[in-house]
Amino acid sequence: MDNTKSNMSAILGRQLPYSVENEQALLGALILDSERIGDVTAILGSDDFYIKEHAEIFSCLVQLSTESRGIDVVTLLNHLVRNGVYTEQSGSAYIRQLAENVPSLSNILDYANIIHEKALLRSLISASEEIMQEAYEGADETQNIIDRAEQRIYSLTQGAIKQDFSRIDEIIQQFYAELQVLASGKENTSTIQTYYSDIDRLLVGMNPGDFILIGARPGMGKTSFALNIASEVAKKRKDKAVAIFSLEMSKTQLASRLLSSEGGIDSRKLRDGQLADEDYSNLSEAAVALSETNIYIDDTSNVTPMQMRTKLRRIKNLGLVILDYLQLMHSDKKIENRVLEVAEITRNLKIMAKELGCPIIACSQLARISQDRKDKRPQLTDLRDSGAIEQDADVVMFLHRDFYYDRDNAEAANLAECIIAKNRHGEPGTVKLGWDGQHTRFLTIAKQYEGMPAE
Repeated sequence: MDNTKSNMSAILGRQLPYSVENEQALLGALILDSERIGDVTAILGSDDFYIKEHAEIFSCLVQLSTESRGIDVVTLLNHLVRNGVYTEQSGSAYIRQLAENVPSLSNILDYANIIHEKALLRSLISASEEIMQEAYEGADETQNIIDRAEQRIYSLTQGAIKQDFSRIDEIIQQFYAELQVLASGKENTSTIQTYYSDIDRLLVGMNPGDFILIGARPGMGKTSFALNIASEVAKKRKDKAVAIFSLEMSKTQLASRLLSSEGGIDSRKLRDGQLADEDYSNLSEAAVALSETNIYIDDTSNVTPMQMRTKLRRIKNLGLVILDYLQLMHSDKKIENRVLEVAEITRNLKIMAKELGCPIIACSQLARISQDRKDKRPQLTDLRDSGAIEQDADVVMFLHRDFYYDRDNAEAANLAECIIAKNRHGEPGTVKLGWDGQHTRFLTIAKQYEGMPAE
């Protein structure tokens, strides 16, 4: 038993929750059926075991599996002896006992779940003790203490603090499981698509924890683009919730845009109420389609990252977050320098995306400097207020429409470009899109990539 567990037991005066029987049953079952190790590592890690020697045995089993080596009592014992966990004399009888006294091989996942649940209870006790200590001391503002308390409990429910570190062999086992899904041709449900096929091909999906930036000059359609992505995700991934924070537009204005795009209804008609019978029919169908999704909209104009995080924790099965837009947000701290404040905000957004396990898309204004160049296409240096925006973002996408600068170019009226200037998971590139301003939506029109052959 390690010192932390001993100290906690002494402080509380009670035995921490654990189950030696389940730990022994699981380890014995894995010795006999090592093919199930991948399934088990998806549920728990070595740190979930209460008995230190059991954690060491589990780590050895995972390592042997990762190295594609045969697993039995002899190979496991040799590995444990080399790692200094047991001597051959002291470990032989116990390892054989584990393998010989397995209640049922078919209950492996049940054993794993019970062990993980006991570990969560121990973590809950530890988190509660920290919360009590902070509350007694009262050394910070009450709201900050409450927020940290909520964060600790939330992290437990999401499994985010199951362990401080994960061994590389355990991570590789999880990677193998994901690789098998990709190899089978099935959709990778761990990523979120934009449902613009050309963009998804470059991004390879939006990953959990990604901080994604959509930058454009005012009027280019960045809000519409973000809403288009949000509605498609919500419709096609009914198992996921989509949260939209609008710091500029009201809830009803956003709903109007969503209905216009979904129903193919002229956005001006929705603003002035002059709808034909056909429009009302399309509006009704769009309303039904959107009502069946899990889209949540918050139009608090002065929301801070901490408040945003608190609200998002209450949404179950969160799949995507939209923030419109970055420059209207203020930090929880009082920072006089706007560049430093934006840096603080973007860092918090990136951390938040990782904590929540979903991508966050933030719309961003661009500096006017792009208008002074001959080629008006935006560049990373055009991001307003802080270089930290580029640094913290995993993906930076710019929207560009030539017609915005040249109203006489009729051929460009319905054309747009999505310029992927930064792509942490792949190559940058430019995707051609169609722009339907009447219905405030972007459309995929061709599979063409800058510097890449068309399909």
